[in-house]
Amino acid sequence: MQSFILRHKPQLTIISGVLIAAGLVARFAFHSQPAYAAAFIIASIIGVLPILIQAVQALRVRVMSIDVLVSIAVFGAFLIGSWDESAIVTFLFLVGGQIERYTLNQTRSAISALTDMAPQSAAVRRADGTFETVPVDDVHVGDIVKVTTGDRIPVDGTVMSGTGLVNESAITGEPIPVDKAAGSSASAGTLLDDGMLTIRADMVGEDTTFGRIIELVENAQDSKSKEERFIDRFATYYTPAVLIIAVIVGLVTHRVDLAITMLVLGCPGALVIGVPVSNMAGIGNGARHGVLIKGSEVTHRLSSADTFVFDKTGTITVGVPQVTDVRRYDDDGTPVANDTGNGAGGAHIGSFEETKDVAVRDSSVPDASALDAGSGPAHDDVVRYLVGVESQSQHPLAKAIVRHFGDIPVPQVDQVSVVTGGGISAVHDNHRILVGSPRFLEADGIALTSSMREDASELEMQGDSLVAVAVDGSIRLLLGIRDRLRPGVAEDIARLRRLGAKTIVLLSGDNQRAVDLMTAKLGFDRAIGGLLPDEKAAVISGLRDDGHRVVFVGDGINDSPSLALADVGIAMGNGADVAIDTSDVVLADSDFSRLPHAYGLAKHTVRNMRENIAIAVGTVALLLSGLVLTTWLTMAVGMFVHEASVLAVILNGMRLLRYRTDRNHGTRHWNIRKLDAYQGQPRSVIDTVVA
Repeated sequence: MQSFILRHKPQLTIISGVLIAAGLVARFAFHSQPAYAAAFIIASIIGVLPILIQAVQALRVRVMSIDVLVSIAVFGAFLIGSWDESAIVTFLFLVGGQIERYTLNQTRSAISALTDMAPQSAAVRRADGTFETVPVDDVHVGDIVKVTTGDRIPVDGTVMSGTGLVNESAITGEPIPVDKAAGSSASAGTLLDDGMLTIRADMVGEDTTFGRIIELVENAQDSKSKEERFIDRFATYYTPAVLIIAVIVGLVTHRVDLAITMLVLGCPGALVIGVPVSNMAGIGNGARHGVLIKGSEVTHRLSSADTFVFDKTGTITVGVPQVTDVRRYDDDGTPVANDTGNGAGGAHIGSFEETKDVAVRDSSVPDASALDAGSGPAHDDVVRYLVGVESQSQHPLAKAIVRHFGDIPVPQVDQVSVVTGGGISAVHDNHRILVGSPRFLEADGIALTSSMREDASELEMQGDSLVAVAVDGSIRLLLGIRDRLRPGVAEDIARLRRLGAKTIVLLSGDNQRAVDLMTAKLGFDRAIGGLLPDEKAAVISGLRDDGHRVVFVGDGINDSPSLALADVGIAMGNGADVAIDTSDVVLADSDFSRLPHAYGLAKHTVRNMRENIAIAVGTVALLLSGLVLTTWLTMAVGMFVHEASVLAVILNGMRLLRYRTDRNHGTRHWNIRKLDAYQGQPRSVIDTVVA
């Protein structure tokens, strides 16, 4: 019977709420006091059952939990006939408990989601040279495994033969796939987008990078699940004190009614309601502003944080490569100046719209200079050739180029040949087209002029990946492609400092130069590049060991160990499901500007909780001292003050609903249509509604 009641606490909570509503309707709409009393008595009994069972279980292990406190309050209310108070106290307490349990249970799904992503089988080479598919647990160090397009690499190892394009975002967080060839290292859990590789297993199973990610998440989540709520710790000392005082008063005065009155007044609903009201108001405010907070413990830890650590790609950056620079050259290698002028180098087209204007200008009529004898195709034609070639590739850089020149008519190019690890060759209108890195074009015998090398060096110094376009042996375009900072990141980081952040750190799997270039003006105290997931987690551990209260903000699978290990993990809402599951807070729609709101809201919420606790405890002290030291404090007066304290903490908690930071004041509200999708199901659907 006990297990049945505990399993059906959500249903009991709903029934209790319905009965309370029915009782209020009976009293105020139909003026039926018997129906009102009956509804509240039944609601009290239904609501107290699971609380009483948990209280007994706690007492069996000698723990005076908050359940004991509420059970005593309900029985005391019954003895003095206050059915309404007992019903409301049990209902609100059950609602608060359900919110806590729901949010904590969601984080448990992160481990199963990670496990599902791990490779389950591998093609292992046998002595006769054939490959046999075996469970990944049967792969041993030294085995040779074959990986084909679309497969996840099952081991950490060294590429023995073949070439391929590997998506390592699960490990490094970087969105651009990496070329692999003989001698390259490969990591378990990464995805082979294109090609075929044979890999010698150097690490298998739990020893792989991916295996260590899973282990770190498990260990971090286990440590978090043992934390106790503040109100339970308070009740550990408060509840026995109230019981002892009530017994002493009863024995000394020989007045059982006085002892019961003291017991009831000493267990006010304000103490039980105050923290959940603040918590629910804070969570509700966050949801309206796109900040999904998973419970009051998270709010408390976030409020005391003094160190913020950020992943780079997809967190402070957009996470999608974009064309940032386009340099143009004539077929003899001469830089072509942009309309606005660009100095000595090739044309620099600084924006999306500007690039499109240059690309489509006079697209139907070639530039007159391009019609001279022996001249190559016009620049507009070169752009069309580029889009035609890249539209047939799935490489992220190719997709960035197609997006950038989205309005350009796409020609049907012929004889397209993808050279894995290099680029693409094609033929169109009897022109031979090569698209790839400058190194790829040089390997084909195409020389770069001094101005091209200067441009390439300049773009690389900005952290760009380079794509060169050659037509008939002459380089005509040089594109710089890189991830971009999210708008307003510098301002938001400054707001975090104003709110109380003392140390701000950036961690990235990208190279140190790219990290330094990206963060030069953002005001980070430290920016560290070239880190693997376990190395990021080690930095988090080191900061915590030094006494910092750490918040980690990330978005990828590779961020999940750090998200779980930090005091508070915050995930970008459009990031990986595993990162969202592991996190404590989710920023809806990956809007970085919501982070300062979350931090400020947590601080205000915890302050509000403490104010409510002070109101509740102060009311208890006033009532108990008045009951003992004066003769004017009757039961009616005591109950009036008691109910006033309940109303005070509710109104105080509701103030949190109006909290806003400067940047999001009066701009947007968010309608959360789905908050139950943290277990491998589609994530929250969030609609922007103009306020």
